Amino acid sequence: MLNEFSHVFAFFLLAIVFVAGGLVTNYFIRPRKPNELKLSIYECGEDPIGSGWLKFNIRFYVVALIFILFDVEIVFLFPWAVVYKQMGVLAFSEMLVFLAILIVGFAYVWVKGDLDWVRPKPYVAEMNDLISRDKPRIAPRPVPAMTMPVPEEVGVN
Repeated sequence: MLNEFSHVFAFFLLAIVFVAGGLVTNYFIRPRKPNELKLSIYECGEDPIGSGWLKFNIRFYVVALIFILFDVEIVFLFPWAVVYKQMGVLAFSEMLVFLAILIVGFAYVWVKGDLDWVRPKPYVAEMNDLISRDKPRIAPRPVPAMTMPVPEEVGVN
């Protein structure tokens, strides 16, 4: 029994050595010439506009989760479709119950409005957010700190 697992262990050990060897080799042969332009933000060849911390509409995540849920449920239909004739009427009725539950879930999501796509209010960048195209993208301008009025010191009596 230990002999069978030794092959699996050797495979994992070889995989770890292979990955670690590639990373170590890459570390030693890569060029090390960082500068401000190389370390600046890169967005598909476009100058970055605004902050990188944007609020995304939660609908992206809700639609993705609903898609994954129904996609995984539909995957259960394929093995059943291959063998349902050999399994008889019981398997057919069980699949009808399964599909009914799936359709009820789909109707619930539809009535609740989670499938409706609501467009978020667009963000329009201000002129201060834009980076000039005639200057290289070196670093974003520092955000000016808000000055708070200093409260008067309270004298100790």
